Amino acid sequence: MVGDQFGIGQPVRRKEDVRLLTGRGTYTDDINVDGQAHMAVLRSPHAHARIVSMNLDAARAAPGVLAVLTGQDAEADGIGLFPVMVEVPPMDGTPPLYAPPRTILQTERVRFVGDLVVAVVAETRAQAQDACELVEIEYEPLPSITDTARALDPDAPVIWEERGSNLCVHWSNGREAEADAAFERAHKIARVDLVQNRLVGNPMEPRVAIGRWDAARERYELHSPSQGAMKVRESLAKYAFKVPLEKVRVISRDVGGGFGLRGKNFPESALVLWAAKRLGRPVKWRSDRSETMVSDPHGRDHVTKAEMAFDANGKALGMRVRSIAAMGAYLFDFGPRIPTVAGARIAGTVYDLQAVNLQVRCAFTNTVPTDAYRGAGRPEIAYTIERLLDVGAGLFGIGKDEIRRRNYIRADQMPYKNCVGNVLDSGDFSGTQAMALKLADWDGYPARKAASEAAGKKRGIGIGYFVEASGGQPQEWARVVMTPEGKARLHVGTFSHGQGHETAFAQIVHARLGIPFEDVELVQGDTDEVEQGFGTGGSRSSQMGGVASSRASEAVLAKARRIAAHLLEAGVADIELVAGQFTVAGTDMAVSWKQVVAASLDPAKLPASETPGLDEQVLYKRSTECNFPNGCHVAEVEIDPETGRLTVDRYAAVDDVGNVINPMLVHGQSHGGIAQGLGQAVLEHAVYDSESGQFLTATFQDYCMPRAEDLPDLAIDFNIVPTPINDLGVKGAGEGGACGAPPAIVSAACEALGVDHIDMPLTPERVWRVLSAADRASAAAG
Repeated sequence: MVGDQFGIGQPVRRKEDVRLLTGRGTYTDDINVDGQAHMAVLRSPHAHARIVSMNLDAARAAPGVLAVLTGQDAEADGIGLFPVMVEVPPMDGTPPLYAPPRTILQTERVRFVGDLVVAVVAETRAQAQDACELVEIEYEPLPSITDTARALDPDAPVIWEERGSNLCVHWSNGREAEADAAFERAHKIARVDLVQNRLVGNPMEPRVAIGRWDAARERYELHSPSQGAMKVRESLAKYAFKVPLEKVRVISRDVGGGFGLRGKNFPESALVLWAAKRLGRPVKWRSDRSETMVSDPHGRDHVTKAEMAFDANGKALGMRVRSIAAMGAYLFDFGPRIPTVAGARIAGTVYDLQAVNLQVRCAFTNTVPTDAYRGAGRPEIAYTIERLLDVGAGLFGIGKDEIRRRNYIRADQMPYKNCVGNVLDSGDFSGTQAMALKLADWDGYPARKAASEAAGKKRGIGIGYFVEASGGQPQEWARVVMTPEGKARLHVGTFSHGQGHETAFAQIVHARLGIPFEDVELVQGDTDEVEQGFGTGGSRSSQMGGVASSRASEAVLAKARRIAAHLLEAGVADIELVAGQFTVAGTDMAVSWKQVVAASLDPAKLPASETPGLDEQVLYKRSTECNFPNGCHVAEVEIDPETGRLTVDRYAAVDDVGNVINPMLVHGQSHGGIAQGLGQAVLEHAVYDSESGQFLTATFQDYCMPRAEDLPDLAIDFNIVPTPINDLGVKGAGEGGACGAPPAIVSAACEALGVDHIDMPLTPERVWRVLSAADRASAAAG
């Protein structure tokens, strides 16, 4: 079935789009529960302040108000803390990771603009919002620190006095002596100081939570967008409410985007559940866009000094990187893991580079907490290495393409154990670059540059190569149930929040079982329906959920063949599945899927020892945590020197995602990732006022999201190198664009401007200032 219209490898149009584009999707805000009340949250207007007093009388007396809840109420009801879910080992001689206690509502001190202070529940959303305005709180403002580069300065205001400094953890991958030795024998050293600008994920669907208390079952029920209901349930049960897992149900229906930040346990989710139990009626909360900006975790926000040592032939010998990574005021689920362990899984990326020492100091700041955002640490590593290689190419007077050729891991070195012990199992890095340069018409660039110069514009071309560590959580669950109508219901522990799983997984089941593509139904996102699973994050769905779905389908098929053999009085080895029929090889004897399903439900027609039904589940486990998709992206930019406006004029990308289940879906993932990478490179920046700590970019008037007009036509292709570590040969596909686009675009901008480096985002003002500085320097020299 692999080569048919709906099989694996075919560009099948998304079956879910008919529902979603005709307004028949079910997002959380589409759900309204009988008798529901509405919650609004009063948030801190200060970056750092002591709460001196609260007066709630006017709010409690306001029309429609049902409850005004504080942190003292939560403590009295035993609501737990929100802990970080990971441990990051400290560098030798440094203190262990500090995880500050985060309560559901703050009672003594607020630590960022947007910190949760009071929750108001009323009959309507407007009444709850109006009542928030009546809460009287006296704050004593305290000094704040929002500048990542200064967060660990001796005179910086300390956010957690119990810690004594703003250091969360100082992490190192080791190999410090090896790196130092490489620099001692270096012929040339490339150096760069860079900033990873802070980003806001901004899924299309703002966050919503509906809480219900089922008194009969003594169970909490939450409707909310997520990236997997199981993880949210576990966190709520274990930490917020301290109850067994079966006492919490989580349901996620259609979800409008995730990008990593949907996979968290949010205080608002616990708030609506707690309020629902207290009031004995459902409670709904919906964020507006500005609230999303200060309640969803942010991404990136690093300040880095990096250097790379080269021998006389331009071969990299070693690398040292020193970064400060902002955590925000608290730690979200994975916060300190992202810039440290998670990012370092691909240290060295696609280059033969072993003497690498990375050190990251995770620092608290009076800002929204940071966590996973598309790529989750790997874009930062790729960006740093690619910038160093560009600077190195300038030192040697060779091309950007050539310095990379000299450093790629060679085919005869694969599989390759990188400097942190991860094994890159497959890849053709020099071949992928060659394909990308051809797709980008690299050789035609000089003519295009000349044409730009003739029009008074500056033009540059750049390369960004990345490798991703996709997968994580090396096990996943799936269940396939054949219905009496001969259809398949696929239950899977991964979760689709826009990727097209209803289509891709149906292709897998169709290819394995031979039933019509449209007869496969995906069941996900409900802890009553999904027994276990780890959700979607780190581009893990096809390689984990897809393989589990394939194996569960194969288990169903094996049992169906046994039943068919019994019905046809033939040996199991002689049964073939052809065009949806079970046939005896070499004969015209056959039974249909419906007949086999019917027999499976009739004990009288079953072979001995077979249980009724075609219902199989699989917990797929693998020995490796990740595999390593990779790609080479090439960008061309044009700059108007009068205004500093930069336009990404051409863009080509060749990605290796292993075998491709559905090229159309993967192209969509590539386009989305490139758009977000372009957003970081050119447009997006979450900015705080350095004196007051106020968040200055909490609306789309101030935070510039990429639009369709900002993107050129994207030329996309694949270099398919299947991974040997899973049944389907697939690698992750979701995060490559966010890894490849920033270094490719900044590389192009630096060439156009004639500078070694310029920090993101490449706004007209920033570009214009570089041009103006060059003009002044030229005038002074002349």
